[in-house]
Amino acid sequence: MLLVFKMAQKFFVHPLAVVEEGAEIGEETRIWHFAHVRRNAKIGKNCNIGKDVYIDVDVEIGDNVKIQNGVSVYHGVKVEDDVFLGPHMTFTNDLYPRAFNEDWEVVPTLVKKGASIGAHATIVCGVKIGEYAMVGAGAVVTKDVPAFGLVYGNPARLKGFVCYCGRKLEEKVREDDENVIFKCSHCGREIKIKKEDYERYLEEKDL
Repeated sequence: MLLVFKMAQKFFVHPLAVVEEGAEIGEETRIWHFAHVRRNAKIGKNCNIGKDVYIDVDVEIGDNVKIQNGVSVYHGVKVEDDVFLGPHMTFTNDLYPRAFNEDWEVVPTLVKKGASIGAHATIVCGVKIGEYAMVGAGAVVTKDVPAFGLVYGNPARLKGFVCYCGRKLEEKVREDDENVIFKCSHCGREIKIKKEDYERYLEEKDL
């Protein structure tokens, strides 16, 4: 049975949105027109679910998540707190898609806290988008993105690192045994980047 809510005491669902029975919606979350939230999906507190968003069965969405218009979040995807999903980006959940395949396997995808994914990006299933990473508009992500990593292109390559504030990190200030430390020229915060991730950046930046 499908339930359509006009208002709820602790959250808002537009009259033209559809929320299926069994979905869990957190306090102060807003779900806008033509969105569709499937059964057993879990959406945290203070989220904004834009127009034409599709959230599939059993999907988990954390707190303070912004999902822009036209986004599809398919079964097998988990989105942690403070994530931004740009307009019309999409997830996948099947590595071998066939319309006639009745024995397919859901391949999970994880988007870690604070990450941002740009408009029209595609996330191929089975990857992890690290904490506070940034995926450029139109990127096709086929492998894991490290924490604070900046990736773009098709296929997406690691082109640098970003601060909590989203600006690209340019100033390398020092190193220790495990990390390369950058200082953000915009907000002044220092960000630790794992050396293995920095070495990957050096390999991929000119590809």
